[in-house]
Amino acid sequence: MLNAAPLNVAIIGAGAISVRHFEGYRAAGANVVTFAEPSEGMRLSREADWNARGYLDFTEMLEREQVQALSICTPNAFHAPAALAALKRGIHVLCEKPLSLDLAACSEMIAAAAASGAILQTNHHLRSSPNVQTAKRLIEEGRIGRVTFMRLRQAHDWGGAEEVRGAFGSLKASGGGSLLDNGCHMMDLARHFGGDVRSIFARLATLKFDTEVEDTSVASLEFESGALGSVENAWTATGWEESFAVYGTHGALECSNRLGRARLRFVSRTAGTGSWDDTDETWYDFAALNEPHYAHLASVVAFVRSITGGTPVVCSGEDGRESVRLVLGGYESARSGMPVGMQATPGAGHEI
Repeated sequence: MLNAAPLNVAIIGAGAISVRHFEGYRAAGANVVTFAEPSEGMRLSREADWNARGYLDFTEMLEREQVQALSICTPNAFHAPAALAALKRGIHVLCEKPLSLDLAACSEMIAAAAASGAILQTNHHLRSSPNVQTAKRLIEEGRIGRVTFMRLRQAHDWGGAEEVRGAFGSLKASGGGSLLDNGCHMMDLARHFGGDVRSIFARLATLKFDTEVEDTSVASLEFESGALGSVENAWTATGWEESFAVYGTHGALECSNRLGRARLRFVSRTAGTGSWDDTDETWYDFAALNEPHYAHLASVVAFVRSITGGTPVVCSGEDGRESVRLVLGGYESARSGMPVGMQATPGAGHEI
C-alpha cells in the first residue's frame, strides 16, 4: 500500500474491464467511492460488490461527487466526452485504450490535462508487464544492438464464443475490430520498443464472425530508424496468444504465452559463434506473473503513484494518441491498398 493519503476515485463504465481497475485501486490503497453505469442490472451489482454509489450518468456523478481521479472503462465512442469532462475539472484520468478514434479529440484531451494540471494516462497495460519492462531495459542498454525487426501478436477467439462480445462488433460503438481492439496495444509496444514509425501497410479481413468490423488483421511497419515490424491481430485464433519478438544486430528478445506462462528469453552469441541454433540464452521468469491480471493491476497502481508520488506516467496521453495514429493509418492503408506515411495525420477527421 502507498504511504500517501488515500485517493477517492471513480469509475465510468462498469463492464468487465472495470473490475481490473477496481482491483488495481484497492491494491494501491485508493478508495473507489462512486461509479457511473447506464445498465441498471450492472449498476446494482457493482453497488453491492464495490460498496460504492452508482449513477446512471457520469455528468451527474461528477457534479455531485468529490473525487481526485477516475478511470474511463466505457465503450470507445464515449472515452473523449467523459475524459474531457473530468480533465476540465482537474480530475486525473486513466483512460482505457484507445483515447479516441478522432485524433483531434485526443489532442483536446492532452491539452485539457496540461491546462488543468491533471494527469492523463492511457491504459496500455502491457507497459507495466515485467516482461515488457525488462525487454525495454535490455534494448535501451544496447544488449541486442541496433533493432532490426520485431514481430508483435495478440490473438484470441473470444473463448470459443459464437459471437463477438458486447459492443466490440459494433462499428458505431467501437470504431473498429481486431486491428483497433488488440492492435492498438501492439502498436504501442512497437513504438515503445522501436521508436517512431515512418509508414504502415495493412490488410484486413472478416473471416469468422458476422460483424461490422474486421476479425483478422496484419500490418507491416517501417520505423524511422529503418527497422521493420509486423503486427498481427485476430479474433480467429483458437485459444489466446500475446507475444513479441525483437531482433537486433547482437541479440534477440522473445516472449510468448502460447505454450504456457509467458517468460522472456534473451538470446545472444556472447561466447562466440556456433551453430545456427546454438546460442547463449538468458531466461527471465517473474513470480509476479503468477498473479492473474498482474499488468492490469500494476498499470492502475502506477497511475496512483504518479498522482501521489510524482513518478513518471507509464503511458502518456501523447503515447495513446500515437497508437491511435498508427491504427488509423492501418485502416487508411487497408482502404487504399497502399502504404500510408505517418508524417501526415491519417484519419484526423475520423469520428465515431
